Amino acid sequence: MTLSNEGRSQNGNETVAVRLDGDGLRLTALTGSGHKMVMDSAEGDTGARPAEVLMVALAGCTAMDVVSILRKKRQALSRYEVRVAGRQRDDPSPHVFEQVRIIHVVEGDVEVDAVRRAIELSATKYCTVSRNLASGVSQIHHAYVVRDAAGDEHYGDVVVTGPQQSPDALGRRPVAMAS
Repeated sequence: MTLSNEGRSQNGNETVAVRLDGDGLRLTALTGSGHKMVMDSAEGDTGARPAEVLMVALAGCTAMDVVSILRKKRQALSRYEVRVAGRQRDDPSPHVFEQVRIIHVVEGDVEVDAVRRAIELSATKYCTVSRNLASGVSQIHHAYVVRDAAGDEHYGDVVVTGPQQSPDALGRRPVAMAS
C-alpha cells in the first residue's frame, strides 16, 4: 500500500494523511477522497478526539448500510437516527473500546422485521467499521427503536458481535462441544 502526500486513495486502498497544525496536538486530516477534518486533544479542544472519530465512523458506516437496505426494501422512512455509545478500558493502555451500544431509531411506515434484518445484515455482513472493531476486543450490541406510522413504538435487540461471538450464529455464544 502506498500513501501519497496528498492523502489520495491509490490501488483501491483507503488512505489518510494527517498533519500537525501548530504547537499543540491539533491535527488536520486529508482523506483519500479529498475531505478534510480536524482532530484535537481535550486541552486544545478545536476538533473531535480520535476515539470520537472512530465512533462517528461506526455510526456512519452502519447508518449508510441500514438506510440503503431499507430503501431497497421500499420502506418509507420519515426519520432515521443512529446513536452510538462506547465504553473504553481505563487500564492498561491502549484505552480500547470494550463495549459499544448501537441503537437505530427509525420512524415511518416501516416493518419492524425489515428494520431488524437491515441492522442484522449491517452488523454481520456489510459494515466494515463494525466488523473491524468486533474482530478485536470490542463487544458490539445492535438494537432498534421503531416508531411506526400508527404511532406505536417497538424496541428490540438484534445481535451482539465481537469476541467469542459468531456473526454466523447472529451473535449467540458458541456452545462448547462435549468432550
